[in-house]
Amino acid sequence: MTNDSNTEHNVKVSPEALAAMGGGRIAYVKPIRSEDVPALFPQVPQIAPGMQLFALHAADGTPMMLTDSREAAIANAWSQELETVSVH
Repeated sequence: MTNDSNTEHNVKVSPEALAAMGGGRIAYVKPIRSEDVPALFPQVPQIAPGMQLFALHAADGTPMMLTDSREAAIANAWSQELETVSVH
């Protein structure tokens, strides 16, 4: 006998399908370290190492904005009429 409530399912969703979710109006905020900024935002000038920053991403993972506070990232999403969701 198996307990289905403890069974994990790994479902893979394409970037295109993620982008289409919510009609393109969904985004998420992700904490990042300043050392990781160049990979996501190559146009940003060098930032001191060891800083905690926040990136706003489109549903498909495309980085949209970088800021030093989660609240500012959410406010920016709201100003662009995007709904932020939690991603785990």
